[in-house]
Amino acid sequence: MPGPKDLDPSSSPRAMIGAELRHAREKAGLSQEELGQRLFVSGSFIGQLESGTRRMQPEYARMLDEVLGTADFFARNCRAMAKSKYPEHFAEAAEAEAVATAIREYAPTLIPGLLQTPEYAQAVCVAHQPTAPEEEIGELVAARLERAKLLDNPTRPLLWVVLDEAALRRRTGGPAVMAKALRHIVGMVRRRRVIVQVLPFAEGAHTLMGGAIKLMVFDDAPPLVYFEGPGTGRLDDDPATVSRYELAYDLLGATALSPQESLALIESVAEDYAHGDQP
Repeated sequence: MPGPKDLDPSSSPRAMIGAELRHAREKAGLSQEELGQRLFVSGSFIGQLESGTRRMQPEYARMLDEVLGTADFFARNCRAMAKSKYPEHFAEAAEAEAVATAIREYAPTLIPGLLQTPEYAQAVCVAHQPTAPEEEIGELVAARLERAKLLDNPTRPLLWVVLDEAALRRRTGGPAVMAKALRHIVGMVRRRRVIVQVLPFAEGAHTLMGGAIKLMVFDDAPPLVYFEGPGTGRLDDDPATVSRYELAYDLLGATALSPQESLALIESVAEDYAHGDQP
């Protein structure tokens, strides 16, 4: 019987390789938990690979080929899937984000990528890589704006963002860029496409002072939490870790301004930028 066909990276490769993994696992008579034990990972991790919410890494691909007797199928197609338009530390999170049904994000210093305008994204990318050639900056900005197309869908994913007041006050790109960026958020809120709260400076210490996080929920896979820092990022599916940060996010939302108060503040700061009054 012929083995699985090579995957076409241009047509949902993660979903296709996940389906092939499920087929090979079931053919071998193994449950997700049993296969996970042989790879020294959890059964839920195998489920995430099968559903396409996690990217298959080369070490797991080689082990799967060995355990499931699929020759070098997963290793070969894993190499084909490795190419990404996103930075390496964020690629897997971006792929998970694309299939999430709900995203909750705390942004301590800048407007999240899904809500950025082209001008704001340009200023952020140049600040992160001040010596990068214009072509490279353009590619980074284009990839970031392409991510934002997730919100073209009128209902999915649900996006709930808590913005630290610092993200509003830092003049990224200058007053005109900030005015446009904040008015873009106002428009998304008024269209009821996103939920945005602002955590004001006056609240002082809070539950997520350690940095930015993103919580993602899926239809057919366990939730994930993504931690991001300068040039680094990590996805975690440990249930205890996810639960801890879900609670931290809920407490943060309770501490932040209400959505109505937040909208009023964002509009006010946008007007200040537009008239040159923002300190």
